[in-house]
Amino acid sequence: MNNEVVSSLGDKAYTQPAATAAVRARVSRPVLEIDNLSVQFVTSHGTVRAVEGLSYSVYPGEMVAIVGESGSGKSVSALAVMRLLPPGTARIQGSVRFDGRELLNLDEEEMRKIRGRDVAMIFQEPMTSLNPVLKIGLQITEPLTIHLDMDEKAARARAVELLTLVGVTDPETRLDQYPHQLSGGMRQRVMIAIGLACNPKLLIADEPTTALDVTIQAQILELMKDLSRRLGVAVVIITHNLGIVARYADRVNVMYAARLVESGTAEKVFGHAFHPYARGLLSAVPRLDRGRSAKLATIEGAPPNLLAPPSGCRFRPRCRFAIDRCQEVPPLEPAEPEHLAACFRKHEMEMLDVAGQDAETAVKVGANGGAAPILDIKGVSKFFPVRGGMFSKTRHVRAVNDVTLDVKRGETLGLVGESGCGKSTLGRLVLRLDDPTAGEIRFEGIDIAHLKRGEMVAVRKKMQVIFQDPYSSLNPRMTVGQIIAEPMRVHDILPKPQIAGRVAELLQLVGLYPYMALRYPHELSGGQRQRVGIARALSVNPRVIICDEAVSALDVSIQGQVINLLEDLQHKLGLTYLFIAHDLAVVRHISTKVAVMYLGRIVEYAPSDELFANPKHPYTKALLAAAPIPDPVIERTRPRTIIKGELPSPLNPPSGCVFHPRCPLATEDCKKAVPPLRELGPGHPVACIHA
Repeated sequence: MNNEVVSSLGDKAYTQPAATAAVRARVSRPVLEIDNLSVQFVTSHGTVRAVEGLSYSVYPGEMVAIVGESGSGKSVSALAVMRLLPPGTARIQGSVRFDGRELLNLDEEEMRKIRGRDVAMIFQEPMTSLNPVLKIGLQITEPLTIHLDMDEKAARARAVELLTLVGVTDPETRLDQYPHQLSGGMRQRVMIAIGLACNPKLLIADEPTTALDVTIQAQILELMKDLSRRLGVAVVIITHNLGIVARYADRVNVMYAARLVESGTAEKVFGHAFHPYARGLLSAVPRLDRGRSAKLATIEGAPPNLLAPPSGCRFRPRCRFAIDRCQEVPPLEPAEPEHLAACFRKHEMEMLDVAGQDAETAVKVGANGGAAPILDIKGVSKFFPVRGGMFSKTRHVRAVNDVTLDVKRGETLGLVGESGCGKSTLGRLVLRLDDPTAGEIRFEGIDIAHLKRGEMVAVRKKMQVIFQDPYSSLNPRMTVGQIIAEPMRVHDILPKPQIAGRVAELLQLVGLYPYMALRYPHELSGGQRQRVGIARALSVNPRVIICDEAVSALDVSIQGQVINLLEDLQHKLGLTYLFIAHDLAVVRHISTKVAVMYLGRIVEYAPSDELFANPKHPYTKALLAAAPIPDPVIERTRPRTIIKGELPSPLNPPSGCVFHPRCPLATEDCKKAVPPLRELGPGHPVACIHA
């Protein structure tokens, strides 16, 4: 391994060498050369221009990131390289050279020999990529037997080696399991193992960590970066997480509406972006190293319809700095050495953007220290019974275990932790969608934990929820107007003649147009659907809203718009939020208080700025260390500790402190008793004997 690079799964910092990987790698020829690639899809509505004029190269040992909003052409360009686009509807032009060989001219049999052996791809959702009826072992050994002619014994030995390489514990046992028996992090590691099975020269990773917790995400990306450096694998990573790009990428390609608009080293693109779209993306990202000081700078509007894209610069309809010349197509040309941008005003952008920054609106965080809690949770637990067999003893999944929290009117309580820690279950208990096993849930002084079904109707009008995936939570057979009006009709909020007017008001309140009431959910973008979900929640004039991963499925620019909207509505309507999320930067930006949850228990609880500036619990510290910051200068020098292992099963939790199997500070005392929450500062309880 190159001595200039430190990259491991241990307690080390990733150190960027004096010369970047890209500069060192260019002594050899590129592994992948894409030149003027265009992809069009012929549909019944017309021709979709999915990719236009895309050109870039990737060298051995280099990691190139492709970023941009959904629909910008990132994944389509990767599928074009893999020759996985449907031949009947996809028209591909240009050149894709792999190791000097033109892939677009190969017949299907020749391409099949390269795909999976020399060029591999890790897809976004492993559960849909892995065959659910085949064992893990068979799926890993399949490319080994097909491409490398290994016998069954040698292929199985190699599969064990690969699973060990990607950090899967007990690999022999895992080979005989099915995908559904593995966690999300484990399944993604299996996908990486399959991708690396034949020692490919090029690895394409399409949103490889989107569905993963920040801790598992850090483990997997550290692994990919380490393998890229040690084995000389060229990596193309497609992602919308700019923190990941800042931490791991050597070069960055920014795509917008099928075109490449900026390209350069990570340091240059993040340090001094020239294109207004790239600058807007960077400004729209909440940062872990910044408090709740100002609104996020957002990119207004939405990407164009690629069936009929605008002439000239495609970003022109959304650009604050557009001029008449922007009606021409700007060429992608050098703005400085090794830094390309497609903008006529690229050299004026720094000066033009200063005025926009001065106009930022401050976020006002109200102090409610003396107010009584609107939501008071005391000693709440939820155990789910599980019976293993006909004669086996009933065991319990301790999803939520003795949780005590409170939220005052107008506050936002952020709830963070890994998947499976009990965050969403706690949200369901607050909404009384599940009945608690023990404890009190007081809403406006009334214990709703034991109210009968009929008594809960009045409470439902005051407590609403915004779900993670608006597409699955909105009825596809109802129009937007019907969706928003339904709660008003059910709870008899307004007379029927007034409902249509109220729907129009709510649509305008969340930044949509009244005419959208006639549309169906599939006719809206992801950000617009989430706004409809917010309007539906507001339709009954609630006082508390549970936001369950309400922005995690959105693009960076749309996420910024929705976060700003939630903050505006809070100030206008006096709303209180329970904000459940795994994105710590978003939680820091929007929350007044934060609770950290691990395996059903609260391990730390404090005002937002206090917790992020002065974390006490080892788990909180590890979460913050694993969360990337969109700044290469900071990311490549700060030390961080990556949590090893995965969340234990809540069916059989560890004795004593539930975090001790993964804690670097654990002692024998940690195994003996559950540490109580004790105040280490004003309003800052921590459950750790070492804190």
